[in-house]
Amino acid sequence: MQINYDFLDNYTFKNKAMTVRNRVVMAPTTLRSSLEDGSVSDNELHFYQLRAQGPGMIVTEVAYANELGRGWEGGLSAAHDDNIPGLRRLASAIQSGGAKAILQIFSAGRQSTSAILRGETPVSASAQPYPKGDHETPRALTHDEIVQTIDDFAQATRRAILAGFDGVELHGANLYLMQQFFSPDSNRRDDIWGGSLEKRERFGLAVTAKVAQTIDKYADRPFLLGYRQSPEEPMTPGITLADSLAFAQKIAAVPVDYLHLSLKDAFQTPFKDKTDTAMIISHYKQALPADFPIMVAGLLKQPEQVERLMDEGVTFAALGRELIVEPNWVQKVAQHDIQAIRYAVSPADFELLGVPKPLEKWLLTRFRNGLPITTDPEFDPKVPWQYYKHNVVNAPRPVEPTQLLTMKPKASQSE
Repeated sequence: MQINYDFLDNYTFKNKAMTVRNRVVMAPTTLRSSLEDGSVSDNELHFYQLRAQGPGMIVTEVAYANELGRGWEGGLSAAHDDNIPGLRRLASAIQSGGAKAILQIFSAGRQSTSAILRGETPVSASAQPYPKGDHETPRALTHDEIVQTIDDFAQATRRAILAGFDGVELHGANLYLMQQFFSPDSNRRDDIWGGSLEKRERFGLAVTAKVAQTIDKYADRPFLLGYRQSPEEPMTPGITLADSLAFAQKIAAVPVDYLHLSLKDAFQTPFKDKTDTAMIISHYKQALPADFPIMVAGLLKQPEQVERLMDEGVTFAALGRELIVEPNWVQKVAQHDIQAIRYAVSPADFELLGVPKPLEKWLLTRFRNGLPITTDPEFDPKVPWQYYKHNVVNAPRPVEPTQLLTMKPKASQSE
């Protein structure tokens, strides 16, 4: 029996006349493998080339828009015109397999260190350190520096256009600078850039509008603009779902071409309001125009999970760890070879999978939770997609595995 999955259908962006071959996206994956100056490395090119044959789009690891935006060693740079040739190689590597190449851009803000910034103090909306753990106190950006940072995002976008990318995605999620301006935890300003919700929205909206103007000015072909958002923050005060929904409505009107939700579980309900049993994606579907493209990331592994997202009205499913483990995920689904899909990785296969050493180390420490490994004592080959909690250094707060999905095929035919 063959299942005709809707996520294998192509999609055309109405406002840009751009068609992608399917609804599967490779989520941005931090390789930490660029050269010291932020230039693209051969290891990165190899990693992307191995995965370019399947997804409709690949969103790259995030690139910093200016030098104060560096978040870690081995980060990718879009801060200088000298980066354009390397970025062109990266775009070409992705497009060589037929995928659309989207460059994600950001500034890390207070999620950096003075060591990574070579002696410079990390910056943020306010001089407010991250409340959990031992973090440096950033300095607040001045008004003039904020204006310059907005232009830095625009210049990074210009470089992406000149390098041949098919779009950019603004990283307004995962506690980085754009989210720091939006959050009442990190933004304690009392000028035009902070205070009320409307003022905390201003930086993200200004960056998005400036980038949209840059695309209109420089792009001589269809070029996408996406925005990534984390709907809630665990801190108090922190971003609420209501805040994010209001902001998403304004972002959609700029306009952007899609909204990318960064979730721990694609089907999760709000964690701040335990009485709310509706999925977060349902809240966004209600808040945004009916045909507005939504992309969702959140430990997606099985075809049934991705198809369920389509049933919920989501446009794109972003797979991260699963496409590390299984570069040919889309091809195996399309060829009705579901049983051959790999859901767990053997440590012996990292080189085979083109995983650079910095990413391998990160997967075995920080992102140990969420990645099934065949040598785990708990690993069960009968449910290879199952992942387990581990006590590891610098591990994120563990989340419960997505409930295994059972569903009837929507349409099928005999071979």
